[in-house]
Amino acid sequence: MTEGMLKNILSEERLNELMSIGQKKIIKEGEYFIRKGETPQKFAFVSTGLFRYVYIDKKGNEFTKGIIDCNNFISSYSAMINNTPSHFFIEALEDSQILEINFHKWLILKDTSLFWTKFLLGFVEKGFIIKEKRERELLLLDAETRYKNFLTEFPSLQGRVKQAIIASFLGIQPESLSRIKKKLSS
Repeated sequence: MTEGMLKNILSEERLNELMSIGQKKIIKEGEYFIRKGETPQKFAFVSTGLFRYVYIDKKGNEFTKGIIDCNNFISSYSAMINNTPSHFFIEALEDSQILEINFHKWLILKDTSLFWTKFLLGFVEKGFIIKEKRERELLLLDAETRYKNFLTEFPSLQGRVKQAIIASFLGIQPESLSRIKKKLSS
């Protein structure tokens, strides 16, 4: 399955290069790919399934930083490149299939060809655009507009993600999300 998804992105030669430094894995719903406090030495391509980046404070409150669907990479990137502990968890929201890639092997591969540097840059730029949009929405838009944007941006997530996680992603309490949904349905 992993090869099929990546074939849409990479030539067969490039796919073989990436597969040679990766390992297919299954992450079950509720399991963590990376835990807060861990110094990550890996990242992954999500072939099937769904993940979230989540901060959990000392009181157990959860703050969903991002939701990552298939055909995307997951990582605690700044922790990985700085060789420092991650500040957040990466949790599987569904049973998921990934291609786990060792960061040090990736660095060697990346240094073999300008292609891989450009490939990385493309994903870093995509991540930056998502981060900037998310910050703008959290700072400037009201909760109802953020929810409408969520529905537009993630139409396939209805029914796949618990309402508490959607509320956390939107920066609101679950009760507020219930009120917004009720208002929009009437």
